[in-house]
Amino acid sequence: MDNIFVICEIEDGKVADVSLELLTKGRSLANQLNCKLEALALGHKLKGIEDQIYPYGADVVHVGDDKRLEPYTTLPFTSIIVELFKKEKPQIALLGATTMGRDLGPRVSSALQSGLTADCTSLEIGDHEDKKAKKTYKNLLYQIRPAFGGNIVATIINPDCRPQMATVREGVMKKEIFSKTHKGALKTIDVGAILKPEDTVVKVIERHIEKNRVNIKNSSIIISGGYGMASKENFSVLYELAEVLGGEVGASRAAVDAGFADHDRQVGQTGVTVRPKLYIACGISGQIQHTAGMEESSMVIAINNDPGAPINKIADYVITGDVMDIIPKLIKSYKKNSK
Repeated sequence: MDNIFVICEIEDGKVADVSLELLTKGRSLANQLNCKLEALALGHKLKGIEDQIYPYGADVVHVGDDKRLEPYTTLPFTSIIVELFKKEKPQIALLGATTMGRDLGPRVSSALQSGLTADCTSLEIGDHEDKKAKKTYKNLLYQIRPAFGGNIVATIINPDCRPQMATVREGVMKKEIFSKTHKGALKTIDVGAILKPEDTVVKVIERHIEKNRVNIKNSSIIISGGYGMASKENFSVLYELAEVLGGEVGASRAAVDAGFADHDRQVGQTGVTVRPKLYIACGISGQIQHTAGMEESSMVIAINNDPGAPINKIADYVITGDVMDIIPKLIKSYKKNSK
């Protein structure tokens, strides 16, 4: 009752990074609320899956293991989660803003009439005073996300309905082990007692999954280009700099929309969230849609011909000038001075 639940996403017997990130955040929120953190794992051949989850702070792991739950389909997952939530009555439920999460979250929240905030960039605990109704709500989940095209940051609350549900994209939260020796309780879900024949009317005959060709999320050095790079051809200097530094190339949404780079390289609210040791922003103005995806980089260098560009406010170092003049000089200098 009134605990925090994280719905874990599992593929090939491995818990997804976004779920581990949410467990890390969930542990922090549970400590604030003085409640338990519970995890839910659904799939097939999940023996030992709890050992991947416990180190991230879960006090209870619910496991539903059934061949009808692999691969993921909407109806059986929804039925099991709705039934479990009606019984356990969590106050908060979190899941990744993945293909699965974006399909599953609305189904569950609609069935429970609880509401859902999608693509949150931050989750906090706080109070709310409804002056009109003269009511004060304690310990609500602040569901924070960019809104209106990223022009504002909205804080969304759900005072009356439970659970308070939110999805979060991969990379937005930190993934940290709570304790390697932490252990919790394991509870088995009786899948057969919950599923009805109509829950399994959809059968997956064949799956084709294309792996990401680019993995900038795990790169410690990212050189990103924006619309200020002016053309796809100019992006070639970014690839050259990335090769010299041992990094990856990213891009802003404006650059991707203009055809300068592939969507796989997009950093920001509608792309990938990254936390590299070094982020070099080239010709990027720094609108909130982009900075939401890279603002936690350890060091940010901004190269822009506009001294008043918003990116300069979060940059550790600012180089004002033409990127096509500055980047070749950086490449030349690095080659000359590195071993």
